[in-house]
Amino acid sequence: MMQSGAKGKVAIVTGSTKGIGRAVAEALLEGGARVVVSARTQADVAAAGEELGRVHPGWVLARPCDVRREDQVADLFAEADRAFGGVDLLVNNAGVGRFKNLEDMSLAEWNTILETNLTGAFLCSRAAIPRMRRRGGGYIFNISSLAGKNAFPSATAYNASKFGLNGLSEALMQEIRHDGIKVSTIMPGSVSTHFNEGAPGPGEEWKLQPRDIARVIVDLLNHDPRSLPSCVEIRPSRPPKR
Repeated sequence: MMQSGAKGKVAIVTGSTKGIGRAVAEALLEGGARVVVSARTQADVAAAGEELGRVHPGWVLARPCDVRREDQVADLFAEADRAFGGVDLLVNNAGVGRFKNLEDMSLAEWNTILETNLTGAFLCSRAAIPRMRRRGGGYIFNISSLAGKNAFPSATAYNASKFGLNGLSEALMQEIRHDGIKVSTIMPGSVSTHFNEGAPGPGEEWKLQPRDIARVIVDLLNHDPRSLPSCVEIRPSRPPKR
């Protein structure tokens, strides 16, 4: 699956114990990258680290991190420095969704969504940029959503977070492109994952699979350095007819 784009690189993948993040971590490891696996829950992180480490011994660092917390993000990147010597690739994948109308949403729910999906990408990117610059360049992938351009009811906070992430990505791409650091936004449609505290269910065969999103990142890493696909939209090819 993976060619030369990840070989010898160090990657941090947030929200990588399951779903899209897990598929991305696996693909990067297959391509020869050392990978820092992280998520909020210690037990999930430990299990993912053990499973991936059995296949790729010495190439996986598993550490819990709540990307909403500045101190935890700083610790995560410091751990990557100590274990692997720096960071070349960052995949901002950690995300949550709470789907209800705005008037029914608590401030705590609003903050959880915005802080995870948007502030988390800010904190991790801010930590990654000087490290990438010192290593001569790097690549930041922000896992957004088609909900970042297509608003729909009962997703006020989620839409706001993904619209914001798209804007952050576009501006950041322009800020750091001359440092040799690329930024790409990945905007999937429906993906069969454990997202929103559920589990993939029957009848979801038409949906994208996490490995499809991982493949996009693989392909982008293998683009010629002169090219920058700054935004990729990926949809199921044959969703149910309405």
